[in-house]
Amino acid sequence: MNLQVPHLSLIVGALATFLICQLIVLTQHLHSRHTMDTFHGVQKVHAMPTPRVGGLAIVVGFMVAWYFASGPMRQMMGPVLIASIPAFVSGTVEDISKRGSVSERLLATIASGLIAWLLTGISLQSVNVWGLDVLLSFAPFAIVLTAIAVGGVANSINIIDGVNGLAGATVITCISAIGLIAYAAGDLNLTKFCIVVASVTGGFMLVNYPLGKIFLGDGGAYLLGFLLGWISVMLVARNSVISPWAPLVACAYPVLEVLFSMLRRFARTRSLSHPDRLHLHSLVLARVVKLYFPKLSTLTQNSLVLPFMMIYAGIPAGLAVLFRTNTLYLGLSFLFCAVLYAVIYMRLVRFKWVLRLN
Repeated sequence: MNLQVPHLSLIVGALATFLICQLIVLTQHLHSRHTMDTFHGVQKVHAMPTPRVGGLAIVVGFMVAWYFASGPMRQMMGPVLIASIPAFVSGTVEDISKRGSVSERLLATIASGLIAWLLTGISLQSVNVWGLDVLLSFAPFAIVLTAIAVGGVANSINIIDGVNGLAGATVITCISAIGLIAYAAGDLNLTKFCIVVASVTGGFMLVNYPLGKIFLGDGGAYLLGFLLGWISVMLVARNSVISPWAPLVACAYPVLEVLFSMLRRFARTRSLSHPDRLHLHSLVLARVVKLYFPKLSTLTQNSLVLPFMMIYAGIPAGLAVLFRTNTLYLGLSFLFCAVLYAVIYMRLVRFKWVLRLN
């Protein structure tokens, strides 16, 4: 296969994102009243107020990349970017107004999934799970389940957006795995789409990591999360040889973070949207980085979490590429990653290798 990467689209998209991020940082004194993320809040780990509207730069980057893309790429990217508007707008409104609920933003990402279906006609037709596949043959159920699944992935990226570079690097890792799977299946246009997403996200990362000069914000997190979720749906819908479990395993780290967070809050009789410092990356910061690197600055400690988390995120991404057509092995891979998450989590909580909760 001859993969002709859209070099101009990649370069200008990433460059536009980088330049807008720099512009936001340089002019923050003009818009700080509306765009700054304060350091107040139980889940906050940064020391200084920082612009949290990196999503605006990413949107500009995608628009520029779309403009310079080739015909087939523009036709693929256009409807998806249009569909992402509710997810991006709902998150950005929260970034600027500091108001709004998680449920409202989740509904907005589900709405983006429904719009994407309206514009493309794509939905999940099979998940290789008996019973569910029967229900998926009923079009309304397939459409609703697809939108909910995409909304869940979008929310998962927002959940892990807690330390410098983590959300962006996770998106790049997951979308790269999906791109490799698409390439192996011969879907070159979808592969190029994945490369564009990784490139534009990379433009943001140059300003976000390691110095944390700008944050993704809810707008950026929900935008990238929606794109990751919908491209996962496209991968399965366009390539029947690929198991529906492949993109799920590729995105296992953020998905498992959401599932374990829900279980933890349910066990503690807390609201599912209740913020805390008990995410895996929060524990790595508190009980690995700060313990073994106590003399480093707060900023350096924050940024040092990323390498540890990428080791874990890379495991399911690699397994997804390796077993992309084998549902059984992918299911076992997801289970392995869930057990590994639980073991590491309990080690960080209890300071010893245990699996029992009591």
